Amino acid sequence: MVGEQITDTRMRRPVITARAAATFEPVGRSVATARAFVRDTLQGWGYGDIVDDAVVLTSELVTNAVVHAGTAADVLCLRTDGGVRIEVADRYPEREIPLQNTGRAFAHPDREGGRGLLLCGALASRWGVEYTASQKHVWFQLDLPERPAGTRSAGPALPVDALPVADSRARVAVVQIDRGGCISFWNEDARDLFAYDPEQVVGKPLTDFAAWPHTPGTGTGIAEALLLSRWEGSYGIRGADGRVVPVYASHLRVRDADGEPYTVCLLVRDHERAILQSPLRTPAPDTAAQPPEGRGPADPFEVFIGSPAPDDLDGLLQRTVERARDMLDGDAAYLLLATDDETELEVRASTGLPSARQRFARVPVEAGSGRYGSARMPAVHEDLTAVPGAVPLLSGTGMRSVVTVPLKVEGRLTGSLGVAAEAPGRYTNEEALRLQFAADRIALAVERARLTELERLRRGSLSFLVEASDLLAGTLDRDQTLALMAQMTVPTLATWCAVYTVADQASEPELSYVLHEDEDRIDGLKSLLMKVDPPEPVPTPGARLWNAPTDAAHDAALRTSLRSLGLGNSARPSTGPGATLATASAVGGETVVLPLVARNRVIGMLTLGKPSEEHFRQEILELAEDLSRRAALALDNARLYSERTAISQSLQRSLLPPELPEVPGVEVEVIYRAAGEGNEVGGDFYDLFPIRDGAYGFAIGDVCGTGPEAAAVTGLARHALRLLAREGFGGPAVLERLNAAILDEGARSRFLTLLYGELWPQRDGSAVLKVVCAGHPLPLRLRQDGTVEPAAEPQPLLGVMDDLELYEQTVTLDPGDVLLCVTDGVTERREGTRMLGDDGLTDVLTTCTGLTAGAVAARILRAVERFAAEPASDDMAILAMRVPEVPLTA
Repeated sequence: MVGEQITDTRMRRPVITARAAATFEPVGRSVATARAFVRDTLQGWGYGDIVDDAVVLTSELVTNAVVHAGTAADVLCLRTDGGVRIEVADRYPEREIPLQNTGRAFAHPDREGGRGLLLCGALASRWGVEYTASQKHVWFQLDLPERPAGTRSAGPALPVDALPVADSRARVAVVQIDRGGCISFWNEDARDLFAYDPEQVVGKPLTDFAAWPHTPGTGTGIAEALLLSRWEGSYGIRGADGRVVPVYASHLRVRDADGEPYTVCLLVRDHERAILQSPLRTPAPDTAAQPPEGRGPADPFEVFIGSPAPDDLDGLLQRTVERARDMLDGDAAYLLLATDDETELEVRASTGLPSARQRFARVPVEAGSGRYGSARMPAVHEDLTAVPGAVPLLSGTGMRSVVTVPLKVEGRLTGSLGVAAEAPGRYTNEEALRLQFAADRIALAVERARLTELERLRRGSLSFLVEASDLLAGTLDRDQTLALMAQMTVPTLATWCAVYTVADQASEPELSYVLHEDEDRIDGLKSLLMKVDPPEPVPTPGARLWNAPTDAAHDAALRTSLRSLGLGNSARPSTGPGATLATASAVGGETVVLPLVARNRVIGMLTLGKPSEEHFRQEILELAEDLSRRAALALDNARLYSERTAISQSLQRSLLPPELPEVPGVEVEVIYRAAGEGNEVGGDFYDLFPIRDGAYGFAIGDVCGTGPEAAAVTGLARHALRLLAREGFGGPAVLERLNAAILDEGARSRFLTLLYGELWPQRDGSAVLKVVCAGHPLPLRLRQDGTVEPAAEPQPLLGVMDDLELYEQTVTLDPGDVLLCVTDGVTERREGTRMLGDDGLTDVLTTCTGLTAGAVAARILRAVERFAAEPASDDMAILAMRVPEVPLTA
């Protein structure tokens, strides 16, 4: 069955230029592995524009195969001349797919299953399902974005006032990058632009200096961009003073005479991008379709923006403010876009203003009463000094007069365009009408470009959240969860991040983790945050501003500057002025706090920050809010798991015997291993304790099963043995009474195998033992001559029958003899169909002649571990007692 979008593909078969295939087993981790496979494949093919859609669709289809269908998934990626086709096949061809026009509704998009085909219909250019006798294939096609082709053509002659503006001395930095991504050439213009001498940068990676835009889904990484044959775009270079210089770059990948590839990067200041920016390639005009000269109106949009128009939102907005400024002969211009709820405006482009400080800053739509207080109406301010604060965006810029007009689409406010001048009285209603006319011409194009950017960001955000959820779900360790939270936000969402945790409602927030994209700034940032009162743990959802770090950093920088001039306190600072100023720059921008709320309780705060004078865009804050909800639940799960583990381990440790006593004339060694993650005690147990002068009791036993339930019977048995033995009961009587106590537990009782004995060291260096073996593996005696023999006879186990008749047997250990007692976790160690067994244990013990008790126990454990590659699945206890050849004194 094929979706409605599918056309007859037999009309034109695409040319396959590359393929990649992989098979993924039916386990949960395969979904993340499949996503990584598709992402790496498409990035390697240079198809970064469609990576996010491909990853999302592959994730859903592979999930259907390995999770819901429970079969292996075969993923095949095919590169064609126009895009990529991805096929996902499972081994369950009987599964149904949703049908249209059959009276059956599609599955709800929020359901766990059945979303894959719905997403294919929403995101893919074409898709379909094919069946064979043994497999079901779901395939989808993603086409590359339209890229108009054609030869470059000369632009028209323009009047001087319509030409792009550049500095009187245009500087073009030429930077050469070698195969490893390191700088190999740095010209004089690069030195003038960024204040680095060549010897300071040659040999270092470009990534050490580049401030790359990290918005998810809206760009290619710098490492990938350097490998493309050509690339153009904007990013930043950190200058020697620590500030980021916005640049427009053109990259060209070439090779030298020896065939060694390298990349040539041409860089100019971003406001001079016209020097390097290539015009959009367009098809050659159809002269037959052109109206005769002098006939037919020109497109008002092209008249204002110029042709060709920028093909990206940022380029379009920047061109708009430049043309608006030139049209009204202003000194500055800016454009703001409205948020979805039309309550705030966000600065997206400006010229003649400190753009780094203003970008993504937000102002309210309704700033005051009257028409001039609303961005929904045109407004003219002849002199801003007469109404301070009327236009907060221009405060401190020296601008005196300003005209602003709204951008509207179908009556809805989508933005605001303003032009300002340093002289008062420059603008009247006539200029407002001219600017409004221009705004009306571009509003629809701006809105379309904005929606296209939002869609790309949404798809990138979806891919980001899918991967973040997988990472957070993959651990229950609290510290690792904190680290993941920070690493996922830096540098993708923010420049730095701090995570505060709240233990309970009565506790103060505690700074638990700090991360900065520049590792050299982490210590200074952490030191600064430790001096600042933590944010209030408010449960209100959403991001809220937090100015404390910025204020503290500015105060510290001011004190450092005054101290360097000899005007401040003479006390020696804890850090140098360079580090203090660098920290102030690192946290000087916007800082927001998002609550971490899980199970109706605030368990912490996620703090995100930007460097000096930078702001967050609204879409990034919404993405951070989504991430904080997932991170909060993961952090709380890790907390609950840690608390449960700590309680379990504390209770289990209480079941272990205290430190073993020293027995005169006898060496004793015990090795214990409990099965199961986080278990310190299981169903196997041991004990050695003094009964009375010259007599010691010892026991080694195995309760049916493992884990906490078996450990409960372990505690009962161990404490009962001590109590009964010290009351003077002999071995058989002790075990008979313990048998009755176990049966009294009713449904909670478990049968128990037990070897119990009493030990009397003798003056002649030997030791006498009286033992009772109730269903337990028999103890083995190793003589000095290397012979091994059982030291007791088997008797009924405990916890099964009411009336037991047990008897004890006496064994004398001569000097050099060893008594080895183990649980069935040793003898029943398996590797496939092989089992160590009693004979295998006897063979190992035979090689232990002359060894100390500790060495005997260690050799037995090593033999058990080496017998099989897999970890042991049963509890294991080893008790070795040896009478040394030379008697030990007490």
